[in-house]
Amino acid sequence: MLSEIVSNLIKIKQEFAKNYTGSAHIQEIIPSLPSNEFPLDEYHLKSLHDFAQKNPIYFNSFEQEIAGVLCMIYEGDINEYWLNSIKHGTSCQPFYPTWIMSAYIMSYFAKHFGYVELVDIGSGDGRIAFCGRLLGLVSHSIEIDDVLAELQEKICKLTNQNFDPKCADALEFDYSQLDLTRPIFFIGGLPQMGGDVLATNIIEKINSISDLKYNTGLVFAGTHSKRQLSGNLENGGWSSLIEKHHLDVINTVSLPTVWTFDQKIDTPYIYTKFK
Repeated sequence: MLSEIVSNLIKIKQEFAKNYTGSAHIQEIIPSLPSNEFPLDEYHLKSLHDFAQKNPIYFNSFEQEIAGVLCMIYEGDINEYWLNSIKHGTSCQPFYPTWIMSAYIMSYFAKHFGYVELVDIGSGDGRIAFCGRLLGLVSHSIEIDDVLAELQEKICKLTNQNFDPKCADALEFDYSQLDLTRPIFFIGGLPQMGGDVLATNIIEKINSISDLKYNTGLVFAGTHSKRQLSGNLENGGWSSLIEKHHLDVINTVSLPTVWTFDQKIDTPYIYTKFK
């Protein structure tokens, strides 16, 4: 089911992007209702819309049929949050979110692989942690930017979904206080933009917690763009780190993100575990 949902999401994204005539800074799609193409839990789908409707980065929405699927289009502007997010010296990537539907699918894969806690590193507005919480995972959201962390707190209250936002530097945070048993870490940041430094630090912290390493998963956001990668294109640019730290790739799924809206190739998310 998940692979079909991924394929259908990419299909409607490509169809919509080809014909979009608006001028919004960001735009994304959420199916209006469960359907054969998107057989999602009705409450979950309603909650994804609730996240968008109560998130101030979106200023407009309209319904449209795309490739035979009735969808809600959300248009927004992240410039203010983007500018604020680049002021932090240890930030590995400015705020450029994945799609809400993509965050849900990513979290669904995490649950499918048997993880019980989700730790989103560099979590932006908290959408991945929100989706993890929605799916029954114990979510923790780590964000260095105080404005984005405040936004997460606001969304928690408005949606009645507590995904545990914490305003903290992920490089300094003590993960042992989370009492993790079988966690999956989502690493925010492309490898060539400092994501590799962040990931290396997180791996070191995982290694420092007794008996946690072999119960832990790591998800990396990659890229297929040759313009952004000067080295090995394999595994979205993460091959060197994966090899160095003896990780096994258990799945790769490409999903729409804000930064690939106008591109034919979407963002690969690489799911790994320790050998």
